[in-house]
Amino acid sequence: MSQKQWIAGINAVSSALEHDAEHVREVLIEAGAKNPRLGEIENQARRLDIDVRRVGTQALDGVVGNLRHQGVVARYAAAKTWSENELEGLIEAAEGRALVLILDGVQDPHNLGACLRSAAAAAVTVVVFPKDKAVQVNATVRKTSAGAADTIPVIPVTNLARTMRELQQLGVWIYGLAGDAGASLYGLDLRGNVALALGGEADGLRRLTRENCDQLVSIPMPGGSNVESLNVSVAAGVCLFEAVRQRVPA
Repeated sequence: MSQKQWIAGINAVSSALEHDAEHVREVLIEAGAKNPRLGEIENQARRLDIDVRRVGTQALDGVVGNLRHQGVVARYAAAKTWSENELEGLIEAAEGRALVLILDGVQDPHNLGACLRSAAAAAVTVVVFPKDKAVQVNATVRKTSAGAADTIPVIPVTNLARTMRELQQLGVWIYGLAGDAGASLYGLDLRGNVALALGGEADGLRRLTRENCDQLVSIPMPGGSNVESLNVSVAAGVCLFEAVRQRVPA
């Protein structure tokens, strides 16, 4: 089911036009703005036969509130909401090289957006997070993700522990990031069907999530800190690109 919303910012709007133009309903651009990228967005939208209007800054502020719009917003009907019953097909389509990111209770939309941006860059198969007690994909997430929220499968799930067990039944090995874990991230083989589970900003992985991991690991910290002291999006980037390093030929 499509959900109408506004997305804001040059990267977010440009990505929507490039990857999902059929769901962009109109583009509003700040009148008198001199940024050449806004002109490129306007020309791209007009080529795609999408309505473009030049409006005042106050009109843009009124549409997106406190979001930093950089002179452009778009009215957008999100193309696809991924559902839990599509998870099996996504894993099978990865043919033994699925890379799954599990986010357990991330609360800050900027953190979720940054995680999605890293996930897209790392060619993650799917991002999974709970429907409850976690931020969902909203306008702030879309902007922070620079379009990544529209280019990779993102599945909010009703019961995260159950979904993890389903992933295991599909042949996915789940590593959970925990500061008290003795094993190192860098000692893992991340080339097969792998899921990386990271906890939220406040408490890290919840008890049930930890218990449903196949193994808990940590990121080595020569400075003496632990994984909980890292921003979750930074930790996600470290983990995902260790998997990329192993998977991409030198």
